[in-house]
Amino acid sequence: MTRRLRRVLLPAPRSFCAGVERAIEIVERLLDEHGPPVYVRNQIVHNAHVVADLESRGAVFVGELDEVPDDALVVFSAHGVAPAVEREAAARGLDAVDATCPLVSKVHAEARRAADNGDTVILIGHEGHEEVVGTLGVAPERTLLVESADAVATLRVPDPARLTYLSQTTLAVTEVETIAEALQQRFPAIKGQGADDICYATSNRQAAVAAVVEEADVVLVVGSANSSNSNRLVELARTAGVEAHLIEDANAVDPRWLEEVATVAVTAGASAPPRLVDEVVRSLAELGPIEIVERVHTRETQEFLLPQRLRPAAPNRGR
Repeated sequence: MTRRLRRVLLPAPRSFCAGVERAIEIVERLLDEHGPPVYVRNQIVHNAHVVADLESRGAVFVGELDEVPDDALVVFSAHGVAPAVEREAAARGLDAVDATCPLVSKVHAEARRAADNGDTVILIGHEGHEEVVGTLGVAPERTLLVESADAVATLRVPDPARLTYLSQTTLAVTEVETIAEALQQRFPAIKGQGADDICYATSNRQAAVAAVVEEADVVLVVGSANSSNSNRLVELARTAGVEAHLIEDANAVDPRWLEEVATVAVTAGASAPPRLVDEVVRSLAELGPIEIVERVHTRETQEFLLPQRLRPAAPNRGR
């Protein structure tokens, strides 16, 4: 009996973004130039495969700087750190390299500017996420965290006329817009960026999934459980009424999810390697014949420069 042809939708963009690629390349170059160990505070990006690969090459991931030997080389992850962590590294004489995504650094700069101007900063984000911890640390005495629109009603601020709101870069665009609207209704004088702080890679991947979700019977999102942007893709699909699963890799695909499924969409969060998507597609092909359909929502051309110390030296153009 011939098995039914299954359609596999591949929305694009998916997988690595420029900020993730930059962070990983920083660790790789430091390992090549200095040799192991290269210490990294927290996961360089939120993906178990990336972390395992770098560990096999000599990277050592730590939770706090007190786990790093004096005078060692340490990298700050793509999610950024609080200024207090930078000061601690400098005080101990650690050779620190900052792999913070430039878009996260932009939010840090906005928080510092608003606080210096006398505003209270309201940060839209998820408590405990590494990016949020770092941003809260920019101006801790002047920053409040808001996780939901409902929480806005009980928010107490020193001066309703001096407020700025910012957001974690990896949230769902609709989530930020809903909370920002609640803030604007309660505090009409508030200033802020809101959804504009969502990084282009996060919003692009959400838009790409949104463009195909109604065609899919099930959505598979490749990403680790601690990846915020990957979780938001799963939530987006489920909100649209489509079954969705977050999977670490092809080994996590449960064939029972695909019974009687004619169309499956496969995507990946911005911290997931592209090869993992390829492996998932191959696993689907092992379950029966497939037709692969690529759906390009937008093409990303963004590139971020490496830290100055890791950029190739300019050629010496003698006379």
